[in-house]
Amino acid sequence: MRGHAEFRSCGDLTKQYRPRYHGAVPSVAKIVAAMRANPRSIRYDDLAKVCEHYFGPPRTTGGSHAVFKTPWPGDPRVNIQNDHGQAKAYQVRQVLAAIDKKEAQA
Repeated sequence: MRGHAEFRSCGDLTKQYRPRYHGAVPSVAKIVAAMRANPRSIRYDDLAKVCEHYFGPPRTTGGSHAVFKTPWPGDPRVNIQNDHGQAKAYQVRQVLAAIDKKEAQA
């Protein structure tokens, strides 16, 4: 049985492993800048974070697509799809177009 001197608290382990496995989470503005620079190298989780920031929670998440409602009539939705952890480039471009349209209306 281990003695008390060898026991590490959970706080010590969190401090030791957190930086390695849980890096800094980029802000929405940084993600959007990265999307504009290169739409092919965007993680799905980052794209979902941007969509939730601009359009609110997804209307549908049960299937392979997350569907976000946009505030204008016509085609009032943005669909994104998880492709092995990456976002699809054409969907990133569609999200950027929707963000630009929303900001132009404001």
